[in-house]
Parts: sequence; structure tokens; C-alpha cells
Amino acid sequence: MTSDRSKVTYAIAPERMPMMSEDQMTAAQKKAAADITAGPRGEVKGPFVALLRSPEFMNRVQKVGEYIRFVCPLDKRINEFAAIIAARHWGQQFEWWAHYRQALEHGLDRKIADAVAEGRRPDGMAEDETIVYDLLTEVLVTKGASDTTYARAVKKFGEEGVIDLVGIAGYYALLAMVMNVARTGVPEGSPLPLPPLPLRAQPV
Repeated sequence: MTSDRSKVTYAIAPERMPMMSEDQMTAAQKKAAADITAGPRGEVKGPFVALLRSPEFMNRVQKVGEYIRFVCPLDKRINEFAAIIAARHWGQQFEWWAHYRQALEHGLDRKIADAVAEGRRPDGMAEDETIVYDLLTEVLVTKGASDTTYARAVKKFGEEGVIDLVGIAGYYALLAMVMNVARTGVPEGSPLPLPPLPLRAQPV
């Protein structure tokens, strides 16, 4: 986040599923941890610490993540933009901590990312960013996409790109739910980057 916001801290409960020591792991967990460490991630961290409790599920999930992170043909700026949209929707601190930085590194304007963090529609988005924001926000909020939103997304990204975009949001939604339940923390010493959003009024 921006420098002034990086000084803000928010309370978080202790992690429910911290990293296990090797002597706590089953043979399947040891193998799953070794496999992920030998891959492009290089270590078990973030959501995979909790997912390791179900090693076969973790194996399947991390293969999806490998496609999204290292194979998906979408521009990395767009890929990471989709990731932070999902992270903000789920209020996931580790996910935001990891992908906010990557989004900026791949060319997303800081003002756009900060607007997402604050729950605002960003100003000054490029055409492809606007289409991604509208598509994924609509999907996450309404659980679907209107014909107009869908048509714009297909025209820009093709059917394959639309599936990849929805898949990215879905993948990070899954990881966000896992980490929210496990209370996965950000790295030690790092302030929580996402501010709480204002509560929306409930209908009477």
C-alpha cells in the first residue's frame, strides 16, 4: 500500500493452522511439501501451509496455481489485477500482501490498486483494466455476468481469456477462504495491508 497506510496496523487473531514441523507430518504431507518446494514456488508458504493438512487436495490446487502464475497467457498486469480484485472481495490480508506488490511490479498503476484496496471503483483505468474490473466485480457481487459485460470481455480477451480471468478470481477466492478460516498471517513484522471496509447498511 502507499507509505502512509503501511504504518497502520489492524488486529488479527492467532493462526489456526501454522506450519507443521517435519516430525508432525504424515508421509503424504512430507511428499506434498517436497513436491511444492521442488517446483517454481520453492517453498511451502501462504495458503499451502493450511492446505498441507489435506495433501492430495493441495497437490491438485497447486497445479491450478502453477498454470495461473507461470503458464497463463494473459498479461501479468491483468493477471495480478484479477488477483487483487479477488483478494479485496474476500478481505484476505496475505493474498493482498503478496499480489499488490506483484501487480505494481507488472505495471498496474498504484492509484488503481489503492482504490481497489479502499473499496472504490478506480479512476483512470486502461480499457483492458476496466473490462476486467467490471467483469470480475460483477461476477463476485452478483454471481454472474450480464450479456453486455460478457460481450465486452469476450471481444477483448476471447472466450479462453474470459475463462482464465474467471478462473483466476475463483482460484484466489478459494485460497482466500482457506486462509481466512486458517487465519493465515502475513510475514512476521509486516503490517496488515488491507484496511477494513465500511459496513454496508442492512435492509430493514
